[in-house]
Amino acid sequence: MPTSPSPALPQERIRAKRDGRALSAEAIAELVAGIADGTLSDAQVGALAMAIFLNGMDEAETVALTTAIRDSGQTLAWELPGPVLDKHSTGGVGDLVSLVLGPWVAACGGHVPMVSGRGLGHTGGTLDKLEAIPGYSVTPETATFRRLVREVGVAIVGQSAALAPADARLYAIRDVTATVESLPLIVSSILGKKLACGLDALVMDVKSGSGAFMPTHEQSVELAAAIARVATRAGTPTTALVTDMSQPLAPCAGNAVEVHEAIRLLGGEASDGRLLSVTRELAAELLIAGGLADSRDAAVARLEAALASGAAAERFARMVTGLGGPPDLLERPGHHLPEAPVTLAVRPERAGIVQRLDTRALGLAVVELGGGRRTPGAAIDPAVGLTGIAAIGEAVDGERPLALVHAASRADAERAAATLREAMVVGDDAATAPTLIQERLQGETP
Repeated sequence: MPTSPSPALPQERIRAKRDGRALSAEAIAELVAGIADGTLSDAQVGALAMAIFLNGMDEAETVALTTAIRDSGQTLAWELPGPVLDKHSTGGVGDLVSLVLGPWVAACGGHVPMVSGRGLGHTGGTLDKLEAIPGYSVTPETATFRRLVREVGVAIVGQSAALAPADARLYAIRDVTATVESLPLIVSSILGKKLACGLDALVMDVKSGSGAFMPTHEQSVELAAAIARVATRAGTPTTALVTDMSQPLAPCAGNAVEVHEAIRLLGGEASDGRLLSVTRELAAELLIAGGLADSRDAAVARLEAALASGAAAERFARMVTGLGGPPDLLERPGHHLPEAPVTLAVRPERAGIVQRLDTRALGLAVVELGGGRRTPGAAIDPAVGLTGIAAIGEAVDGERPLALVHAASRADAERAAATLREAMVVGDDAATAPTLIQERLQGETP
């Protein structure tokens, strides 16, 4: 693909991409600067997004777009005794990995400045979960954020307006111009924000299955490979795992209920399970990438020691307190976390074995209960959700329900129960869930 010249007029650069030509790194940087400072109009940004959507970008262009978005605002620099590490997920249902992974890696010597987001569509948001904790601030002063990363090793917060501002504007315009589903735009949006945090290494969790963002397994693998390659070429060594989201990762979905589950895991109350397995694998990748372990076995041993000793739980508690939450949350989660007034056990229409789940439908059921947003900026109910969700291959009957619904009213609970019965297929045959860790893709520097 021929590369366009670098005329000063943005419309000429948009024309070049419209006509299928590759843009130079200089041209991309100037276009992104115009998105950030407002010198490009909404019409021009929309036209550029559509040109990229229709004609794509090669890898060099995607790297240039990613680094330009990264550099469009504040970039963080650290002087810390250990590596600066982070994880990002494409989102799912019952995916509370961040709540466990951040303090777990911190307890092993890493520093995790985790900038997270809110729920989107059927997927839950890390910030919404943390805001179920009374007093927890997801928008602290920069000095507080930096202090906690330095002293505690982890701080999970929201994105500030100063971080990758070009992405915020570009995404908002993509959202209303039918240009969201573009691989270069998705990759640069994810990575622009993450890489602005000054990371030494990143691990990416790309979901595949009925609750995933990407509609097919092949597209999930394509996205994971692109993220690993582009981030590594942009200067941040990155590994991407493709993991199963054909059912909720944890046996619960909601906000307060997922914080409860995180506390349970950090307290050592679970030695196995899908959530712990995925979190362990992602954390092990970070320890190896950060030079904190020289093999997977060594990384897992270090992680297990941090969990068994209570060090991981202690980091979580210090992070919560440092961001305004109660100091005794781990000791008394039931006292601090909200509980819904109505609980309903969802009995299956027939006894049998769970064959498959429509995980997206389960996530939307939580949204309908009030645990997610129907419109941007709407308030959510942190207490509602699902617990005890039966897994694929598990027997259900009159004693073992499909799940428990936590709702604000009986009518809400009944509606959610009807959704669950339709979304969870029960039959007589034995059933096995898909492989949990499906692919591992390592970025390579050219």
